[in-house]
Amino acid sequence: MNAPGFRTRLFAILSLFALLPALALTLVWGVTASRALPLVSGGAAWDRLAESGHRAVDAVRQEELTAAQRDAFDAHERELEESVTQARRFRFLAARLVPLVFLSAVVTLGLLWVAASRVAGHLSRQMSRPLDELVGWTGLIERGEALPSDAEARGAPEFGVLRERMRAMARELALGRSRALEAERLRAYRETAQRVAHEIKNPLTPIQFAIARLRRDALDGQRDALEVLETETRRLDVLAKSFSQFGRLPSGPPSQVDMAELVRYTARAAVPTDPPGITLTLECEPSLPMLTGHHDALQRALSNVLLNAVDACQGSGTVHVAVARASPEWGQALRVAVTDCGPGIPPDVLPTIWDPYVTHKPGGTGLGLAIARQVILAHHGTVHAESTPGRGTTISFLLPLTSLQTEVS
Repeated sequence: MNAPGFRTRLFAILSLFALLPALALTLVWGVTASRALPLVSGGAAWDRLAESGHRAVDAVRQEELTAAQRDAFDAHERELEESVTQARRFRFLAARLVPLVFLSAVVTLGLLWVAASRVAGHLSRQMSRPLDELVGWTGLIERGEALPSDAEARGAPEFGVLRERMRAMARELALGRSRALEAERLRAYRETAQRVAHEIKNPLTPIQFAIARLRRDALDGQRDALEVLETETRRLDVLAKSFSQFGRLPSGPPSQVDMAELVRYTARAAVPTDPPGITLTLECEPSLPMLTGHHDALQRALSNVLLNAVDACQGSGTVHVAVARASPEWGQALRVAVTDCGPGIPPDVLPTIWDPYVTHKPGGTGLGLAIARQVILAHHGTVHAESTPGRGTTISFLLPLTSLQTEVS
């Protein structure tokens, strides 16, 4: 047999808590009334008084009395008879009031029980429903499912506070799960990238030496084939370096980085201005605080994003780079944003641009944005991408100022 639920147990406890004192008071009231009424009526005393009065009356009647004495005696006799009659009536009523007292006690007990049951039912609902709801939420959190955002406010205000804190806890747990999964996925990608880079680099160096020797002794008809070999060898070398970069996390001790200066230098180095066609605009908020991080890794991440922006512009347009303090809800952080005027990215493709080996450019490795994202995550930052087809794309980094401060100290 299944044990009764929490609400049933709570209802029973609250009901008994109200009923038992009421039952005890009713019993005490009934017993006290049944014992007290006969005593109050004084039936036995009045019977003794009536008996002795009649004897006294009989004795007085045998004496010679004046007219005035006889009138007083008759008045006293009438009062005595009236009192005895009233006493007998009261005793008669008292004998029949005892069942009425018990009946009223039972009715009162029933009314108290109804009132107590309604109060107990209300309190049990007010406590059991929110608790049942929160217990169900723990199951959703365990399974990683989203909590209802429009749940009805039930119970005391403290339950509302508990709901909000459980939502915050669920968000933190979901974020932790996603970060753990992302870290595991990136770790697997890095291991693969390192193996691929190693396998490419090992034969690549002797191939390059062999091509150089062949070029010295090559005939005219062989130079085109050698040119193809050199081009493909350089492409493999770039690919190996990309895999090698993706396979490494930022290493070494972090340092203080002037992000405004880093953005200025990297943007001018990565965005070509000759021949003219692409316009570079820089917007750096003055007096930016220093950021604790890895300079070379951050420069590489920004460079990869800038190169993608240049490719998106397809030879003409504007690349806008901005660095400023992030909005207050992000805490102490800097925001670096790169905006191009390219064709944009379709909404169904946008979520995949950060994945390794995903590219839509001919000859691309699909590692540029993946490397950039890995660097930003290593700095405990976040990456965002916004794009409107036909109007360009904005890639932004949010970098906390002191996420690596403990490593520096």
